[in-house]
Amino acid sequence: MKPEIHILGISIKTFGVMFALGFLACGAVVARRLREMDKPVDWAYEIVFAALVGGVVGARAYYVIQNYGQVKHNLLGSVFSGSGLVWYGGAIGGAIGVTLWMRWRGALELRMFDMCATALALGYAIGRIGCQVSGDGDYGIRSSLPWAMGYPHGTVPTPPGVTVQPTPIYETVTMCLLAYVLWHLRDRVRPGVIFALYLLLSGLERFLVEFIRRNSEVFAGLTAPQLESVALIVIGATWLFVMMRRGGAAALRPATA
Repeated sequence: MKPEIHILGISIKTFGVMFALGFLACGAVVARRLREMDKPVDWAYEIVFAALVGGVVGARAYYVIQNYGQVKHNLLGSVFSGSGLVWYGGAIGGAIGVTLWMRWRGALELRMFDMCATALALGYAIGRIGCQVSGDGDYGIRSSLPWAMGYPHGTVPTPPGVTVQPTPIYETVTMCLLAYVLWHLRDRVRPGVIFALYLLLSGLERFLVEFIRRNSEVFAGLTAPQLESVALIVIGATWLFVMMRRGGAAALRPATA
């Protein structure tokens, strides 16, 4: 584990490095797709900026709401604290930011949402590399599997000799595969299908991995991320069902010229 690296006397958080690389990768994917759609490539910078601002605000706000009982006595300090970011809050905030940007640019269309879905999957995968390298506590429950590992030097260290499920690795591999599949399908399905698939499959991935994560159960034996994942799965599955109901599997294929 390497929570931070030191360069010329400056301490740099490895999670922050991967966070930045994730946004750069998203920007590269968005720029490539904008070019393919004959849209201004410079929009990629604006989209990434809108996602960054909305994502950070949403992630921090979600954390404060989720942990209000702990932070209510120092609410202002907690809002501007440098720690405590929640993925689903960031996803919601980023989605709002990018949607508002699309509306401002007059580019609110399903193809743009499809493009962002692929970038989101890739960005999430890279972000989880940061979780793995920094050992920030996103690892799983105790395990004796051959590939189980300890995080004794992580930001949130495991006890000496204890090995756990390396869930950040699972998520990085899964979401990289999802990003690849969504990118491969970009011109092979109708607008909106990729975004629906992203909601369905990313929600399913998070729902399943939570069974071996350390998060506490909050309702019906499920964790908060699992309940949120169920919402994504339902939305994505319903979206695909409605499209197919109108014309079967053919409704998912691109319209003929």
